[in-house]
Amino acid sequence: MSRPVREVEAHIRPMRHEDLPHVSDIERRSYDFPWSHGVFRDCLLAGYQCIVLEVDGHVSGYGILSVAAGEAHILNLCVEPAYRSHGYGTRLLDEMLLRARTASVREIFLEVRPSNASALALYKKKGFFQVDNRPAYYQAHEGREDAAVLKKKLTVES
Repeated sequence: MSRPVREVEAHIRPMRHEDLPHVSDIERRSYDFPWSHGVFRDCLLAGYQCIVLEVDGHVSGYGILSVAAGEAHILNLCVEPAYRSHGYGTRLLDEMLLRARTASVREIFLEVRPSNASALALYKKKGFFQVDNRPAYYQAHEGREDAAVLKKKLTVES
């Protein structure tokens, strides 16, 4: 007899200072060259749009969005390794796009490592396209890695 599948409770809410240890831990486990706890704290203090994804009451992902001068910039988007490939990255990205539209933003930008195939696939699926390349932007184990600069034009529908 099979057990019933339990419904997973997931929602997105604003990031709070008490979330920073969890966010920093996810960041450290996700990247070889993670943002520091202080960078996340500074984003909150600067008034960036910082959100977290909670799955069953646990912080399992986050996003950081900067909005200024009619455009937005996704500074960071990450999902806990154990929760990837379940659509949570899409949910976080959709929330950031909604927040950008609500702020009357017309364009949204981000940088991504060309080696991050899953992130690139998500962004392209959501209508982002490459507009530039930033040479030697990211720290890497062997030298530096370029950044692909992606952009999406925002309308009421997209």
